[in-house]
Amino acid sequence: MSDLLARALTLLPAELAHRTALLGLKAGFGPRDAGASDPVLRTAVGGIELDHPVGLAAGFDKNAEAPDALLRAGFSFVEVGAVTPRPQAGNPKPRLFRLREDRAVINRMGFNNEGLDAVKARLEARQADPAPGVVGVNLGANKDSEDRAEDYAILLKALSGLADFFTVNISSPNTAGLRDLQTGQALDDLLKRVNDARWAEPVFLKLAPDLELEAIEPILEAVEAHRLSGLIVSNTTLARPGSLTSRHKDQQGGLSGAPLFERSTEILKAFRRAAGPDLPIIGVGGIDGPQAAYAKIRAGANAVQLYTALVYQGPGLALKIREGVADLLKADGFERLADAVGVDI
Repeated sequence: MSDLLARALTLLPAELAHRTALLGLKAGFGPRDAGASDPVLRTAVGGIELDHPVGLAAGFDKNAEAPDALLRAGFSFVEVGAVTPRPQAGNPKPRLFRLREDRAVINRMGFNNEGLDAVKARLEARQADPAPGVVGVNLGANKDSEDRAEDYAILLKALSGLADFFTVNISSPNTAGLRDLQTGQALDDLLKRVNDARWAEPVFLKLAPDLELEAIEPILEAVEAHRLSGLIVSNTTLARPGSLTSRHKDQQGGLSGAPLFERSTEILKAFRRAAGPDLPIIGVGGIDGPQAAYAKIRAGANAVQLYTALVYQGPGLALKIREGVADLLKADGFERLADAVGVDI
């Protein structure tokens, strides 16, 4: 029923539908986890123990309004945010576009969120009765910040102890100049500031699928030098595959959904090949069912995240993927998920 309601929301304008879905989850209208996951799915990423590998990517619950409802819907981990130190409205509307024919979305939201204080208050409030599962926070920088590296440090210091992991998001295409932090001295300086500010929780770096392959080695060197916990590969893309047919295909912003799967999986494989087997990597981009999630795992992902496919299939997709991946692992003779990570490389 929750999936049918979610699909009905696609009749509304995209941003209104998103808000309505979030309010529905907060009110208790979302799906409930069907029970324990198959033991074959148990995994770990960056020191975080997960009952299964299927998580929700950042962007859906920007202000930490419903992480527990989302965990109860069947995700093993939920990433809220992106949050910035100060509230910001984001880019002018309209800024969210469904590409129905392509099973995709283009957004140019621009880190719209209520800011650190609001997110911190909600994360503090949930400590009294949290749902089972893992909650992470995606960290962003204010558009008009004079020192973006300091924004990430401020957020880490303020939210430590309230989340299970943090993600340094320098790969959103909708904040001018943000992706410049992904390479060179800017990345090294940023990660030094991040490492100086962090406490006990794992910290991941979220990267763009549009990186050139020659950027991979320097990024891995910086991640190792500053002792980050792992990578999230990848964010949305500025590329527009020739296969797109929707009338919205030329809108500005980041493209997500099915057309991103091939490129995001290619860059995931490249990072896994260069990093070797030990670096924790979360795979994101175009996951719309068990086969796609399993392909990410075989390409090198220790766990996966999804978001756009929920727009078209509803929140029950998390459980469908969970059960389907367990079946695929067993069919291929794997006794545990970790044995399948990177086997296609």
